[in-house]
Amino acid sequence: MRAIICLLAVLLSVSATAQKSTLTLASLATEYKTDPIGLETSHPRFSWKLNSPANDVKQLAYELMISSGKWSWTSGKRISDQSHLISYTGDALQPMTRYTWQVRVWDSKGIVSHWSAPAFFEMGMMGLTWNAKWIEPENRFSTGESLPPVMTRTEFSLGKKIKWARLYVTSRGLYRFYINGKPVGEDLFTPGWTSYNKRLQYQVYDVTSMLQNGKNAAGAILAEGWYRGTLGWGDNRNLYGKKLGLLCTIRVMYMDGSTAEINSDDNWKATDEGPVRFSGIYDGETYDAGMEQQGWSTTGFADAAWWNVAMAADQQQILVANEGEYVHRMEEIKPVKIFRTPKGELVADMGQNMVGWIRIRVKGKKGDVVRISHAEVLDKDGNFYTENLRAAKQQLIYKLKGEGIETYEPLFTFMGFRFIRIDEYPGEPGMDDLKGIVVHSDMKASGEMETGHNGLNQLQHNIIWGQKGNFLDVPTDCPQRDERLGWTGDAQAFIRTASFNFNVAPFFTKWLKDVAADQHPDGKIPFVIPNVLGGNSTSAGWGDVAVIAPMTIYDCYGDIQLLEAQYPSMKKYVEYIRNVSGDSMIWKNGSVFGDWLYYHPGEFDHTTSDGHTDRDLISTAFFGYSTQLVARAAGILGKKEEQTYYNELFNKIRTAFNREYVSTSGRVYSGSQTSYVLALMFDLLPEDKRGSAAAYLVKDIKNRDNHLSTGFLGTPYLCHVLSRFGYDSVAYDLLLQESYPSWLYPVRMGATTIWERWDGMKPDKSFQDKGMNSFNHYAYGAIGEWMYRRMAGIDNDPSFPGYKHFYLRPVPTARIDHSHAAYESPYGTIISDWKLEPDGYSYHFKIPANTSATLTLTHKDGAALLMNNKPMEASSFKRQGDKITMELGSGEYQFTTRR
Repeated sequence: MRAIICLLAVLLSVSATAQKSTLTLASLATEYKTDPIGLETSHPRFSWKLNSPANDVKQLAYELMISSGKWSWTSGKRISDQSHLISYTGDALQPMTRYTWQVRVWDSKGIVSHWSAPAFFEMGMMGLTWNAKWIEPENRFSTGESLPPVMTRTEFSLGKKIKWARLYVTSRGLYRFYINGKPVGEDLFTPGWTSYNKRLQYQVYDVTSMLQNGKNAAGAILAEGWYRGTLGWGDNRNLYGKKLGLLCTIRVMYMDGSTAEINSDDNWKATDEGPVRFSGIYDGETYDAGMEQQGWSTTGFADAAWWNVAMAADQQQILVANEGEYVHRMEEIKPVKIFRTPKGELVADMGQNMVGWIRIRVKGKKGDVVRISHAEVLDKDGNFYTENLRAAKQQLIYKLKGEGIETYEPLFTFMGFRFIRIDEYPGEPGMDDLKGIVVHSDMKASGEMETGHNGLNQLQHNIIWGQKGNFLDVPTDCPQRDERLGWTGDAQAFIRTASFNFNVAPFFTKWLKDVAADQHPDGKIPFVIPNVLGGNSTSAGWGDVAVIAPMTIYDCYGDIQLLEAQYPSMKKYVEYIRNVSGDSMIWKNGSVFGDWLYYHPGEFDHTTSDGHTDRDLISTAFFGYSTQLVARAAGILGKKEEQTYYNELFNKIRTAFNREYVSTSGRVYSGSQTSYVLALMFDLLPEDKRGSAAAYLVKDIKNRDNHLSTGFLGTPYLCHVLSRFGYDSVAYDLLLQESYPSWLYPVRMGATTIWERWDGMKPDKSFQDKGMNSFNHYAYGAIGEWMYRRMAGIDNDPSFPGYKHFYLRPVPTARIDHSHAAYESPYGTIISDWKLEPDGYSYHFKIPANTSATLTLTHKDGAALLMNNKPMEASSFKRQGDKITMELGSGEYQFTTRR
């Protein structure tokens, strides 16, 4: 019956397409990904984008068709304008099975498109029991030291012609898997970093082409990584377990329909006598090429000296399919120069503060050793500087085997650096002997920003590179010193900017599940996720990531499934604060970090005020904000009683906040910029006091000669509050400020990423506190959100998440002659450009098919206004003061305003 339905659908499509639809479908994705394998969800979600040369194109209906072998399913024609995250509603999908899918749509005129090109997805284990056993390949163990990575291997035979083969694999520790001498896949740092004792990801690979009829060999290298290596400060090791482990299954389907499995079991053998003598996340890697065991993962290798592996306790109940984006080698960078420092050190400048490692090419005698040290900056004298790394060595040591030209790059570590020091290199390295390998989670780029201001262009560059360097499987704070942890405050401050730069929905979907997994029973959210610091504390602005992040992903991607999954965690966190606040509704002692690293007077001061914000004010403000967001989430999810409850709770918090911290004239206690910013951004002030509070904020900025004084919590919202209350020009004053403290001060000082501190490097090139002074810390890059949402004017409509409908309301300034911004939304590319003309402004906008936008422009009554070079009638827009507003369907538009 299904086959007949499918045939009828195809015949109908032939008839319908006779109307010559110009609509095409592209960017087919399943669960945000192109042709994924290893899905666990029973109802995968499908997305596609509509392309059309016509304007005002909308989807009226769609039809999905899914098939696998002789099985097929069609949704039938469904009246819906949604083309993003459409859930499958058919019969149960089968484990370890590949499905092909296509889609066609009807536009608002009833014309049907052609079927899209086919895409596919493949299901994972789906709860099946693994026949494989956990193996522990180590022969020795000492709790007080780091041990070399372990190599493990097996051989097996396949006796028939192979149709397809899949590898299902995970580990305790990091792994690299090999079949017949070749590495499987390009993914790095697998199985990824999760709350290992609660959630352990497995990966799936198509290894059909790697296997052969007859004898085969498989092997894996296991390293300590995040599982057992040092994390945090001091001798903080063995946080998840004491022994490395491997679990894997190679499942083979023969052409005749029969199957075979090769599992991890007691037939595997292991050794730690391999070339990688040491590997650690913080300290780098030591590699002895003379100890390479050639052919160890191929057939016929002599492994008599290897020992037998041990069986380990089963942990299948915590296995989950890989959910985030894999870490990949993303690009290569050549050094811009190699030179000697005043101290005589041989140093290479990569020209960019980057995350990854150096691949070296070297020729020398057996036993020669090359040492590569990594640093972010040079000191004021131009010498190599590593004091800000604290205890992290981030050093590569390579011992040559002496067989011609040798090439080396590490396996299980990464460094944050711009400069490398090269010690003991035989001879002098040339520019082609050093390559910087940039690695990060393989998020798809979604944002593009360029202006007529070189400083802002470099700032945007720095924001992008700060995200690249710190989005390495988890949102780390920094990539270089002995930290590199998933700090929650940094993530919540930056998440909206992150979503403009890259598609971060899969990245945060994975990480937020660990936020919920590591949430304390009483509702507190740890400082870092995964929680390797222990303790039972939380902090306002940090713990709130549990609420802010899911709502942000919902707004940006329309992902109601994630919102629903995280809602219990969101509510649990707010209920914790409600319980500890009691009847006062003031969250006392809830802020551990305050407005972290806010500006306060240093040796080059602009004011006598220190910018400090009362910590109880901060914690109560965030209590109110998260309560509002939980109320909103409850409404979206149809939980009306809970929505009412949390709205009433917010009103109580607002009343208490005003009683405790706000004067009758609208002054906010502390008088700091952050105190005004949080009170205004979170709608904690009554309407009649907001204007005066905003004026006090502006007065403080002016008193500081147009400088900010905010930290990690106030900075993300500062310019938004100014714009909201009519002070766009003041926001531009801050954005374009070049002296300390400001966003452009590090740019002027030569930064290529965002700094942790406003004054990480002082004007005389001396440094701030070496114990906490990262030069790749993304939090202050949150200004990128304002640049997209206000300067370019691309802003979401909360009522239509995922930019199904959005706002275009750019705020041009004569201080920048042009701005170009493009954002790849879930529905397609949005463009907002403006340019300063001799007698006004010109604009260019692009609105994707199947979306619409509300455009707002500044335009004086009586001045000329052109759309696509034709005068506009006053009846075609609404006016309010010097603002005009109009509704636009999809397409491209040119506007010109004349003074």
